[in-house]
Amino acid sequence: MLKVVNSSCFRSRLHNLSPSLRPAAESESSLVRVLGSLRGLGGRNTRLSGRAFFCSDASDGSQPVVEIDAKVEEAGAEDAESKSTSAIIPTNPRPEDYMTVLALPLPHRPLFPGFYMPIYVKDPKLLAALQESRRRQAPYAGTFLLKDEPGTDPSLVSGTETEKNISDLKGKELYDRLHEVGTLAQISSIQGDQVVLIGHRRLRITEMVSEEPLTVKVDHLKDKPYNKDDDVIKATSFEVISTLRDVLKTSSLWRDHVQTYTQHIGDFNFPRLADFGAAISGANKLQCQEVLEELDVYKRLKLTLELLKKEMEINKIQESIAKAIEEKISGEQRRYLLNEQLKAIKKELGLETDDKTALSAKFRERLEPNKDKCPPHVAQVIEEELTKLQLLEASSSEFNVTRNYLDWLTALPWGVYSDENFDVLGAQKILDEDHYGLTDVKERILEFIAVGKLRGTSQGKIICLSGPPGVGKTSIGRSIARALNRKFFRFSVGGLADVAEIKGHRRTYIGAMPGKMVQCLKNVGTANPLVLIDEIDKLGRGGHAGDPASALLELLDPEQNANFLDHYLDVPIDLSKVLFVCTANVVEMIPNPLLDRMEVIAIAGYITDEKMHIARDYLEKATREACGIKPEQVEVTDAALLGLIENYCREAGVRNLQKHIEKIYRKIALQLVRQGASDEPAPAEVVESNEEKLELVDESSQNSSGSEIQSDSELIKVSSQEQKAESNMSGDLLADDSHPNQPVDAKDESEVTKEIDKVLVDSSNLSVYVGKPVFHADRIYDQTPVGVVMGLAWTAMGGSTLYIETTQVEQGDGKGALHLTGQLGDVMKESAQIAHTLSRAILLEKEPDNPFFANTKLHLHVPAGATPKDGPSAGCTMITSLLSLAMKMPVRKDLAMTGEVTLTGKILPIGGVKEKTIAARRSGVKTIIFPSANRRDFDELASNVKEGLEVHFVDEYSQIFNLAFEEK
Repeated sequence: MLKVVNSSCFRSRLHNLSPSLRPAAESESSLVRVLGSLRGLGGRNTRLSGRAFFCSDASDGSQPVVEIDAKVEEAGAEDAESKSTSAIIPTNPRPEDYMTVLALPLPHRPLFPGFYMPIYVKDPKLLAALQESRRRQAPYAGTFLLKDEPGTDPSLVSGTETEKNISDLKGKELYDRLHEVGTLAQISSIQGDQVVLIGHRRLRITEMVSEEPLTVKVDHLKDKPYNKDDDVIKATSFEVISTLRDVLKTSSLWRDHVQTYTQHIGDFNFPRLADFGAAISGANKLQCQEVLEELDVYKRLKLTLELLKKEMEINKIQESIAKAIEEKISGEQRRYLLNEQLKAIKKELGLETDDKTALSAKFRERLEPNKDKCPPHVAQVIEEELTKLQLLEASSSEFNVTRNYLDWLTALPWGVYSDENFDVLGAQKILDEDHYGLTDVKERILEFIAVGKLRGTSQGKIICLSGPPGVGKTSIGRSIARALNRKFFRFSVGGLADVAEIKGHRRTYIGAMPGKMVQCLKNVGTANPLVLIDEIDKLGRGGHAGDPASALLELLDPEQNANFLDHYLDVPIDLSKVLFVCTANVVEMIPNPLLDRMEVIAIAGYITDEKMHIARDYLEKATREACGIKPEQVEVTDAALLGLIENYCREAGVRNLQKHIEKIYRKIALQLVRQGASDEPAPAEVVESNEEKLELVDESSQNSSGSEIQSDSELIKVSSQEQKAESNMSGDLLADDSHPNQPVDAKDESEVTKEIDKVLVDSSNLSVYVGKPVFHADRIYDQTPVGVVMGLAWTAMGGSTLYIETTQVEQGDGKGALHLTGQLGDVMKESAQIAHTLSRAILLEKEPDNPFFANTKLHLHVPAGATPKDGPSAGCTMITSLLSLAMKMPVRKDLAMTGEVTLTGKILPIGGVKEKTIAARRSGVKTIIFPSANRRDFDELASNVKEGLEVHFVDEYSQIFNLAFEEK
């Protein structure tokens, strides 16, 4: 039995078949006997009889399979034609009588005469028609190769897609996709939807008869007449046989199974030889179709010969590839053996220890100092892995995995803790050195130290610092670590979307690594560091890599992190001594289960006085040192810093303030370098620098007033003798060497040099260094007009004032309406509707005869229009604005208010008390109205924040009405 698959699928199937079907000698003799008989096609006394089957599995798109049984019988030449037999099942009537047949599409390869092919029929109508034809003793159908869909690459279409496309084709569409030339096939058997076909002869479609199922009229094609004794045809056929024999010899896939070749469908003549060679070749379907359509026997033999030659070349390439790979593997094996022998020789001579022994010694040495502190379960895992390491080969992949695993296990600080600092006063001093203010955070850290001192040991905590950007949340983490004498480690989780960053990868993955916490412990070398988890409110959303917020639950849970399990280490790690400090800008963005595990400390921001201290004591000093400028060279006045804070850096933090101070000092550094003042010049150079500085001052003050010129001239102070010379030279400052006969005192000269180097930055020349002011006064109105009220708002950058403006659009009976502008959110729009409703009720109570709201269309606007706004705390401000317009009474000019209002006039609590208080002070507000529920929040504020403010706490709007519209 010969089974041949003409593709990669064909080779993979036959390669797995047992080659032991016959003894080797019998196999070789069978091969020689069959091919020797094939060479006698040109009239020798040989006859080939048997069956040939060509099988194509149309269900999975694999290439065809050939089963050939061949038998060689010696007989006389005169009996060759009379006694030829065929294995094809006889039918009545004959095949050539069928002029109308069912059309069966073949997606992968055409069916050649004398071969069989199983196909799967998905169309129930077509399957029923085939079964009916078989019952009527007319078991014939036409098989035609399906054309590729226009515009598609057949090599990129899978078998499943092809079958699906065939089942969708019907009628005329299917008819247009069929090749004209096909094969008349006998229906051998039908099992379910599988139909086994045997090819008989070539057909050509002439026209379509019916669409469902597709039936066509055909013409039976016969080979063109040819001369059997033609030398060219004989030579071509001999070359086909020779090539076929060479292919069978070089290809073990075919040679192992050719031994059972015994018989075929009839005489093995030239046309059938061409069909046989094309059918078993690995050619694509279009090349096979070309052979099927060719009726000239000589041309068909030439096409088959080309296909077999290509197959031969492919086999040669295959052999060369196999040889090259074999040589490479042999070389690597030889090198490996030599290396192993070299290692063994060196080990015997004592020149080198084994790699595995050296690694084990290294790991044990690393673990030895902390062996007593190492937890028993960890020590057991390390011993097991060390034993496993000795049994593994150094070249195996498992060896590297085990080595990396032991490297991490032995590098962690098991039971190693840094000495705690329980000195409260020392910690207070360290915290004050690095940061000004932040009283709440400092008090909480001092409480942590005090508890640890009383207990004799400290436990880990989870603290969350929330506040706007630039208030020092991240930087204070390092100061807390220094105050507690703990190691510091920071990692940001902003945008983190992979759980493996926190919990580590499984060791089965290539390139697996532990999570951030294990890396932290290895880097710091202690088991009780301070870990700063930055931007925890900006965690990435969960996806295919898991939800990082859920993974942090175990890490930040005091009840669970004593047995934190990293996926890579797979042993519990005690994190109960770790102090976690998280930072966030907006607490509402943190998932609730995670927020519940943290102690939140709000950092509202800094008021102007605090910013002045920070700028003077911290930012200016650090910036001056970073720019390489000496303190005696620059003086920045308090007025300049105040102007910088009020007009340029009004946000809650000090990051922008630091940027502006750095900008000032960079410009001063450039000015000093250009003038050469940073060096120690000779007296003549000093005077020259003095002249250049005067020229710069004159140029910069051309458009300034006389007072500005005078203030700029104070940057350069000269002696009385030089001033006299200046007056003698009509106001032009000249150097002392302009008067060579006039002596210069050395003391005066040094004073001149020192004073020339000094640069003064004041409010008058602040814009020269930082540009025009960004902010102007929050107060738009000196005296608030009718319908305008100042409110207070909270933003992520701190607090700000917010004006509510209401004006009348038109008036008339029944025209009462309210129009809103200013990019208001849904909550704020609802607050405006509540304010409008409540205002009508209050006005009806105060002035029953005033139909203002019923007959007036109002427009309420909240500047600035480009800033989105939302929140309920502007309710009382909106009511006051509406009532001010309705009663034509202005509100007190130094008043600001905030609070949510209900439909019954109750005032509900609000958030951001400190931020709103700071914004009110910055705007010059004297009186603030807060809800009574926020009294405690206000009382907890520092005294310098509340200083100079008159604050009223209200429960109902009627109290606000009396405060806002009281007589001046």
